[in-house]
Amino acid sequence: MPIRVNLDRVLLQRRMSLTELADRVGVTIANLSILKTGKARAVRFSTLAALCRELECQPGDLLIYEPGPDDGLDEDMD
Repeated sequence: MPIRVNLDRVLLQRRMSLTELADRVGVTIANLSILKTGKARAVRFSTLAALCRELECQPGDLLIYEPGPDDGLDEDMD
């Protein structure tokens, strides 16, 4: 997947734990962990907005596009 998630870096910079962020955003620790490790296949805009609000950052601080050999469009995106 050519999208990389920098949630761990932003959390470290803000000196905030995943547990604290989960409580503030209202998302389970398990779901944030999936996002943090880059295993998430999607993220809701409302969740992204809540993350940005609580971390005082922009979406581009959390998500990075890195082109690679598998950067084609998903076939389920029509």
